[in-house]
Amino acid sequence: MNADLLAAASDGTAIGYPLLFGLVLLGSVVPVVPTGAVVGAAAAFAMTTDALGLPLVLAASTLGALAGDLITFAICRFGGPSAVRWVTRGQHAERIDEVREQFRRHGWQIVVTGRLLPAGRIPVLVAAGALAYPWRRLVPASLLATFLWALAYALLGVVSGGVFDSPLVATLIATVLVLAVGGVLNVVGARRRVPAPVTRRPERCESA
Repeated sequence: MNADLLAAASDGTAIGYPLLFGLVLLGSVVPVVPTGAVVGAAAAFAMTTDALGLPLVLAASTLGALAGDLITFAICRFGGPSAVRWVTRGQHAERIDEVREQFRRHGWQIVVTGRLLPAGRIPVLVAAGALAYPWRRLVPASLLATFLWALAYALLGVVSGGVFDSPLVATLIATVLVLAVGGVLNVVGARRRVPAPVTRRPERCESA
């Protein structure tokens, strides 16, 4: 996947930016593409070559993620129960209910934090669709959320590109960094969602 991105970018920006936008959009709707790794790889490639520009990489990543989130929201709002089940496959019902209650209280702040937290995006968009959250509030909140998301992953690519001169090495290292950070965040998030076991104090034996 990253090799295809590099090859397309080397052929010209007319291919590289649409490909970046399309991959992020696809991964934001159907989780078959590690979108963070794509953004990090593109940023690393932009740091080590002149084929891509870092500001346009950030813009294409932001717009691709924004379009994907809005499509997912529209599916949850207008697609009916079967479409919602398709979007929420692999998600815990308790998590979605919890986010829905938080959404009622915090609104757009949940849209922003949901994009940045591990496994937070889908429950937030499902809750927004179920509550018929207004487009006029969702779009600016999602734009801010996707920009911060793209910026975070692009920075990992910038770090990699600033250390390594080879575009291939920088891209590979950026991909590994993104996947490693994502894995750590997922583990931390999973542990925070697991309730702590209830400990019982041992009963004291009284002597006769």
